[in-house]
Amino acid sequence: MLKRFLSLQWKSMIRSSSFRTEIWFKILMVFGALYFIAVFLSLGFGSYFIIEKLDMGDPFRVVNRFMIYYLGFDMVFRYMLQKMPVTNIKPLLYLPVKKNQVVRFSLFKTVVSFFNWSHAFFFIPFTIILITKDYDLVGALAWHLGMMGLIYSNNMLNVLVNNRDWAFYIMASLFAGAALVQYYQIFDITVYTQTFFDLLYDQPVWAAVPWAVLIILYLSSFYYFKSRMYLDGGLAVKQKEAKTENLDWLNRYGYLGTFLKNDIKLIRRNKRSKTSVITSFFFLFYGLLFFTGAVEMYDNAFWKIFAGIFVTGGFLFTFGQYVPSWDSSYYPLMMSQNIKYRDYLNSKWYLIIIATLISTVLSTFYIYFGWEAYAAVLAGAMYNLGINSYLVLLGGAYVKSPIDLTSNKKAFGDKQAFNAKTMLLTIPKMFLPMLIYWGGSMINEPAGYLAVAAVGVLGFVFKNPTFRLIERIYKKEKYKTLLAYKENA
Repeated sequence: MLKRFLSLQWKSMIRSSSFRTEIWFKILMVFGALYFIAVFLSLGFGSYFIIEKLDMGDPFRVVNRFMIYYLGFDMVFRYMLQKMPVTNIKPLLYLPVKKNQVVRFSLFKTVVSFFNWSHAFFFIPFTIILITKDYDLVGALAWHLGMMGLIYSNNMLNVLVNNRDWAFYIMASLFAGAALVQYYQIFDITVYTQTFFDLLYDQPVWAAVPWAVLIILYLSSFYYFKSRMYLDGGLAVKQKEAKTENLDWLNRYGYLGTFLKNDIKLIRRNKRSKTSVITSFFFLFYGLLFFTGAVEMYDNAFWKIFAGIFVTGGFLFTFGQYVPSWDSSYYPLMMSQNIKYRDYLNSKWYLIIIATLISTVLSTFYIYFGWEAYAAVLAGAMYNLGINSYLVLLGGAYVKSPIDLTSNKKAFGDKQAFNAKTMLLTIPKMFLPMLIYWGGSMINEPAGYLAVAAVGVLGFVFKNPTFRLIERIYKKEKYKTLLAYKENA
């Protein structure tokens, strides 16, 4: 049966109309995976000697001390980025296939995830180093097995809490809080957690505990999904009582007001859009890496412009670049109505402008770090308003992946958002303002900031011809977009 499931999965992939797009993205993912494998290998072989050279104590005990944060980061990283394997269950419910087999196959797909076996490239080399350094062989192997059990326990825990935002926020807050109180020497949680990790080596029998936890989590996941494998149960579309907002004051703006009302409701009512807005808020603090001197490499005006773009462009990058994918669920209906593309795009543009202005006001606290810091923020804001606001709309014409508004997965991007055209548009978004600043800074530093801001102002002057160009491109890509939404629905 496993062979049959794998065959169906393979056919589903190669017969997909987006197979060519996906294959290039998968090749890109392979290079990314190779990079992380290299990082894990270097840590596995080098961390022992680095800790030893820094004279921090027994390298093995030091690793155990901070292992709780390693596992915590792994959990948070998984929740944000690990895609839950999806088995198309509904067609199988009509066939003589046991539910147990379907659920086991779905869980098996999580077991072979890169997020699990990639850790072996750290733990195997590190265990080998321990053995060569005359650590107890049985203890080292028990520690290794125990750690892999904890990694797979993280995997099953992620399966259980998937799409439960409250659980994720609690876990992330606990680990962040623990790190914070340890940094300020209020309470050191590692004193207590290290004891358990040491026990895996000192008393090898304790290595069975993580695997016992893993079995419990696996069985919990198994019965949880099995109990919901009904068309009128867990697979049914969830319905919630609709809530209305009084946005009648927007009616005075005609079509623009109508579209803005739809966007505001979309943001307020859906998980994915809320996640994007929350993510854009955290962009406000990105500049702290550049304006505080925390990273020496970034402590120059050249990189401050880069930071200014991100600080004020959070909403622009997390929400704006996925227009019109936000409306993918009803985009075909909308295109059958007597709606002008110009009105539709204009509403999205105004939404981006308003959000960017709000971000600019909220980032006023950067004045504390000097006039140069806030000048970079203001220059970045002007560039976002006058140039990037058009570029994200232009790039959206080539992003043909529908968005599942009920899920917060892929909040940082989608594989079909990566293509040659959208990647080329990244250059004027990110690097052109830095180049403009470099040209202006040949006179002096303020001239560099003014040059970036002036280009942004120039963008407003050419709004009408720019919108005509974007409108033509959207019309040209219209039917390709509709077809893509239909195929991926």
